[in-house]
This record gives sequence, C-alpha cells and structure tokens, in this order.
Amino acid sequence: MINRLFAGLLLAALALPASAAFDVGQLMTDLARHKGGKAKFVEKKYISLLDKPVVSTGEMSYTAPDRLEKRTLTPKPELLLLDKELLSIEREKQKLTINLSNQPEALAFIDSIRGTLTGNRAALEKNYLLHLAGTSDKWVLTMLPSEQKIAALVLRIVVSGSKNQIRSIEYLQADGDRSVLSIEPLEVK
Repeated sequence: MINRLFAGLLLAALALPASAAFDVGQLMTDLARHKGGKAKFVEKKYISLLDKPVVSTGEMSYTAPDRLEKRTLTPKPELLLLDKELLSIEREKQKLTINLSNQPEALAFIDSIRGTLTGNRAALEKNYLLHLAGTSDKWVLTMLPSEQKIAALVLRIVVSGSKNQIRSIEYLQADGDRSVLSIEPLEVK
C-alpha cells in the first residue's frame, strides 16, 4: 500500500512541468528582449577625498544593441554618447572622442554595461565572473573582474533590477571610490 502511494506520488511529481530556476541564462534572455528606452537617473559618486558624494542627475536613452546616451543635467551639463566602439564626451563646449577598440581595459568596462543591457552573457563572461542572486522580480548580478588589468581599475560591478529592467548599477573602483547609478525608466506615451 505504501509502495503504491509512493509510486503514485512519484509519477504525479514527474508529470508536473519542471519550474525553471532563475539563473544567469534566464536573466540574459530577459534582458535581451528589452530593445531600448529612456530613463531618468541619479548618480552618486563617493570619492575618498570628499566629505559628501557628488550627485548628478539627468536622462539616459538606450537603443539596442550598442547606442547609449547619458545626458547629465545637474550639477553641470554633460553628454556622454557610446555608439558602437566610439565614446564621445561633450562638456562646456569641449568634445572628446575615444575609439574604445584601442583601449582594451576601458572597452571591458564599457562592455559590462553594454553586455548587461543586451543580455550578452558571452561578452560579460569574457572579462567577468558572474554571480546572480534573487528572483526574476528582484535580481542582483555581481560581476567580478577575471583579468588582472581590469581588476586594477574596478573591483566589483553590481547591477540590480526587476525582470528586464535595470534599476541600479554600482561600481567599486580599485582605489576605493565608488559610484551608484539609480535608474527610473520613463514611460513612453
């Protein structure tokens, strides 16, 4: 009798669809579905030489797969534009353009952002060890540099979000300074 009951429970359990565990692969699939949008941001930079964080605000826009614009409005206007391998910075009527293909460490840092936005796991794992915690509704992805040259610049990148939306990005630099970027998606009407 107990054997039949056990066998019946076992068959019933096998017949249930397996619920997929939330893992890095699922997160990357979810992120890859997001093709872009606009958001407001607040960035706090904690610099060891200063008593208080430097706070900036503005708007960001992302167009998959490789165009990211960050327009800082306060405290001073600044435009940062990442378009493929070119990074352009405009500040106080000065413009600087950097070809990232000539800057492998900087490109690895930029790819942490771009790889997360596009859900490109291979790009992330090229330079980082990935650790995911949480659920689809509230997740935290921690990236630790796997290359010494990158670890000399950044110790850890922590990205958090919900479903396919990134809500914050925290960078802890090797010198102890850190930056926290809080992101609030704007609804498109």
